[in-house]
Amino acid sequence: MTVFTDGGLGSGVVYSKDGLILTNEHVVRGNSSVEVGFADGRRVAGTVRATDPVSDLALVEAKRTGLPAAKFQSALPRIGELAVVIGSPLGFENTATAGIISGLHRQIPGSSSSSQSLVDLIQTDAAISPGNSGGAVVNSRGEVVGISEAYIPPQSGAVALGFAIPAATAVKVADQLRADGTAEHSFIGLGLGEISQQIAEELGLPDTRGALALTVQEGGPADKAGIRPGDVLTRLDGAELATPEDLLAALRGKSPGQTVTVEFRRGTTRQEVKVPLAARPAS
Repeated sequence: MTVFTDGGLGSGVVYSKDGLILTNEHVVRGNSSVEVGFADGRRVAGTVRATDPVSDLALVEAKRTGLPAAKFQSALPRIGELAVVIGSPLGFENTATAGIISGLHRQIPGSSSSSQSLVDLIQTDAAISPGNSGGAVVNSRGEVVGISEAYIPPQSGAVALGFAIPAATAVKVADQLRADGTAEHSFIGLGLGEISQQIAEELGLPDTRGALALTVQEGGPADKAGIRPGDVLTRLDGAELATPEDLLAALRGKSPGQTVTVEFRRGTTRQEVKVPLAARPAS
């Protein structure tokens, strides 16, 4: 299906038979009302019911009921499985492109201070183009395994590099948005940066792996646990953190109130602390 906005269009997935449509937050950003086009040719008015910029997901309430709700696969797909992307690339409604699942747990760093990193994504070589955002990636059984999120354009040298939000993440967020209009995310209270070779040399680090704590929010979880600016986080609950995106992806799987074990380097010493995660404050 297609979601038409004042600034363009995107795609969507029928989340419930009573008219709830799941799409990307960036598709409906800045809009309170949209138009929803269905595969049978009908177009109806829709209202943006709730959005979550952190996961880039949103729910639209279309003025239509009795819809066939999509089936979502909770488990991650396997690399090599069939992947069919359904959406409206460049406005060509109800388009299907096919490929395979190319990778899992992919990260795309933010390109600027205003661009949020995309984490824990499914990679596919099925064509994803402008207008596909928010549409379904389905398997051979017609189950939704992901929500189309982004692609790397050919001018960057990429060939068939598309990315989708895993279905389990989409369902978790959509259920929360449907229940109370917000989605809860864990929060550690750190501003993170990558470690360049120059920074590694200045800090006396053996390599550039890890997530550098650039800022620590006063009174936040990391601050209370004793983490300081300049510390390099290397593991969370035993999982290695090679980049800041690794930490963001690890936190995506945690809930507020959980306590995590963080290992970090401060100069030449290694330390380990317990950090009780908080809920991400409203922006």
